[in-house]
Amino acid sequence: MTRPSASSVTVEPTAVRPHQAAPASTLSLRGTWRRLTAASLRWISPVALLVGWQAASASGLLSPDILAAPTTIAAQAWQLTQTGELPEALWVSLRRALLGFVLGASTAIVLGAIAGRSRIGDLLVDPPLQMLRTIPLFGLVPLFILWFGIGEFPKILLVAIGVLIPLYLNLIAALRGIDPELFEVADTLRLNRRERIRHVLLPGALPGTLVGLRQSLGFSWLALIVAEQINASSGLGYMINNARDFLQTDTIVVGLLAYAALGLITDAIVRVLERRALRWRDEAAVA
Repeated sequence: MTRPSASSVTVEPTAVRPHQAAPASTLSLRGTWRRLTAASLRWISPVALLVGWQAASASGLLSPDILAAPTTIAAQAWQLTQTGELPEALWVSLRRALLGFVLGASTAIVLGAIAGRSRIGDLLVDPPLQMLRTIPLFGLVPLFILWFGIGEFPKILLVAIGVLIPLYLNLIAALRGIDPELFEVADTLRLNRRERIRHVLLPGALPGTLVGLRQSLGFSWLALIVAEQINASSGLGYMINNARDFLQTDTIVVGLLAYAALGLITDAIVRVLERRALRWRDEAAVA
């Protein structure tokens, strides 16, 4: 009996099935489902809080003198909207916040650019601002009343100071955090001053500056609440103070929720601008 030689044995190649990737439509559906699930989970605790709040108010565990029920607050908000009191107060407060923000942000950008890119500028600009940073806003209220009276300017100035400090600090950190090798590349390419600002300073400082912008917006609304305690005759602070005198907790909560809504809206606007302004960074990371 003869054995077949190795050369005469034919080995059939094993078919290797390539890994089949999921279709793009399936991946898109999965991503959409994950986003919807995450968004739904974020609403669980707020809805549970509202339900518990309403149940405590309806059962008498929570007195309306301490905190009104959510349905009462919603009805009061609708009534204030119908009478025009709430929209007018919103507009007045929003105008103060915007004016203060523009004044504070423009000052922070100028001073931050001076202190962040110049040693002498840092020595001249930074010490006064660090001193101002440690002073509570409430401590400035009596002084501003003596200096500027009880008009609109001290309110706007308080908001501007609340915006100035966080944006200034983040801008300086962003400018000083730019990679020095980028300036060496700029020297190699012989970029002029304008090109350095456009291609090195602005892209390098923009992420940190936008973070400071979001923080300063949050501080602007906190400063506005303080500012509107200076004998205001209009605005959300005035509405809240009047409600406090008449023990109207529902109106007080409406005013606080209006502050919160304005803060969330402005923060969402900045986040959209941030995503669009930093799109180049995401595209570079993918490339």
